[in-house]
Amino acid sequence: DVQLQASGGGLVQTGGSLRLSCAASGFIFDDYVIGWFRQAPGKEREGVSCINNIAGSTYYADSVKGRFSISSVNAKNTVYLQMNNLKPDDTAVYYCAAVSVRAVQAMGVMVGLEYDYWGQGTLVTVSS
Repeated sequence: DVQLQASGGGLVQTGGSLRLSCAASGFIFDDYVIGWFRQAPGKEREGVSCINNIAGSTYYADSVKGRFSISSVNAKNTVYLQMNNLKPDDTAVYYCAAVSVRAVQAMGVMVGLEYDYWGQGTLVTVSS
């Protein structure tokens, strides 16, 4: 079975840091782009960051550029999202998801397309 297990969320003060982990299993890791998404109460889900190991490319939403960093440890089938200088607006449930590299190549983007698999989400709360 395909599984994406997100973890690492918690409560942090403004300016603090957290590192989220997304452990993947049940599919060939290199065949998929892994993305982090978030959804705050009353807001639409937004793409935060994605990584394509095969292409060596990453994506960051403008709102997190310079503060968040995505990385991948293929030997562990795990993608990390290092979040620094956190702000109250970063408060949300963060989800990791996977979409095939083939779909990304066909669409030419890593966000704005339908992801195949989703994890359960981890809550990040940033207090002011």
